[in-house]
Order: sequence, then structure tokens, then C-alpha cells
Amino acid sequence: MPSPLTENVKQNSLELLKSYQENPSQVTRNCIVELNLGLVRKEAHHWVHQCGENYEDLIQVGCIGLIRAIERFQLSKGNAFSSFAIPYIRGEIQHYLRDRSNTVKIPRRWLELRQQAVKVTSQLREKLNRQPTDTEIAEALNVSMKEWENVKLAAKNREVLSLDLPLGSGEGDETTSLGELVPDAQYRSFQLAQEDQIRLQQGLVGLEDKIRQVLEFVFLHDLTQKEAAEMLGVSVVIVSRRMKKGLKLLKSKML
Repeated sequence: MPSPLTENVKQNSLELLKSYQENPSQVTRNCIVELNLGLVRKEAHHWVHQCGENYEDLIQVGCIGLIRAIERFQLSKGNAFSSFAIPYIRGEIQHYLRDRSNTVKIPRRWLELRQQAVKVTSQLREKLNRQPTDTEIAEALNVSMKEWENVKLAAKNREVLSLDLPLGSGEGDETTSLGELVPDAQYRSFQLAQEDQIRLQQGLVGLEDKIRQVLEFVFLHDLTQKEAAEMLGVSVVIVSRRMKKGLKLLKSKML
């Protein structure tokens, strides 16, 4: 059974949402965010145990999703704001984690060995009063020298290099960056992908609200058609029709 405090928060949120829709202001929006910050904390707490990201960073990202939910929530639909906001919060965090995830997959055993190596190296350094050799580290980990070299190489290749990284000695006024050495064909593909993303965003803005919402729920927030239907208060058939219509309109716009 909901507590009086929970009911009070819901009531205050609805009153503020109504006020915000009638007269949008940053002050009102911030009050709504503060009242519903528990939704963000709950999602951040769930994801922080499944990734290596900082809890506070996930909170900030989740708040962006919460703000988007505030901007798009419609009281006339009759949905609970918390149910409406959670997919936006979760979707924002998931996209953040995907953007920051490593494309190089490393075997779990090697990841564990890498973590153990940090502790082992520190112990050996204290014991030997010097930096331990790779042979000594491999022996302490009880692995072959070849496997330890593979672990180190995998960890090194996992690190992301900036395309702005300067190469060479750096002497003189002219410097060469890593990005300048990237083949033109790959850069062009990246550039086209960015252009397509901009066009896609422009296309979504021009669509009817009911069609745009379906596309955002399904393709941007990873909801199933059934979940999108429940969020919008319509049938799965209607969601499917709107999605097909929206994709057709987007295709014609982008062409």
C-alpha cells in the first residue's frame, strides 16, 4: 500500500506538471526533477552494479532522461508520470553506457587476471623494493608468460585513442594528429553517419506527436511494441500501424 509520503509526492508532481504545461519555466521543471529524483536513483543504482561507471555520472545522465519525460508528458493521456518517465530515464542511461562501452571484447578470465595483477604487482613491489618483472608477475599469478603477455596486450588494445592525439616529436609549429592519418573513406563514412543522425532528428521533429512518440519509444528507448502500447494507452495494432507509417514518412523525408 502506498505511503502518505508517496501519495503526496505524486500529487505534488501532478500539480507541478499541470502548472508546467500551462506555463513552462525552468524553476517549475527543476522542482519536478527534485520530486522525482528517486526514480533516477533507483535506475542508477540498478545499472551501477553492472558497469564500471560512476554512480553520480549515471544520476546526471538519468536526470536528462527525466527532463525529456517532463517535456513530453501529457496529463490528458491519464498515465502515471513515474511509469511514463522510467523508460526515458532507463533509455538515456543505456545509451550512455553503450556509447562508453568498449568495442574490444576481452575474455572474463583475462579481465580477472588483470585485476589480480594490480594487487600482485603492488605486493611484489613492496616485497622486492623495485618494479617486478613480467616473469615474476606471471609466476605470482600462476600463469604462463605467453598468457600474461596476451592479457597485457588485450588491456592495451582496449584503451580508446583520441583522434586528436599528436604524433611525432611535436617540435615546431606543425603537428600531425592521429585523425589526419585515418583513411578518407572511413572518415567519410563517419561523416555520413553523423549527417544521417542529424537528418533523422530533424525528421522526427516534423512528425505528428502520436507517430513520433511510437518511433521514439521503440527505436530510441528500446521498448517493445507492447510496452509502447501500454505507455500510450492504445492497442499493439495501432502502435504497429503508426510505426509503419512513421518509418515510411521518415524514409521519404531522408531521401
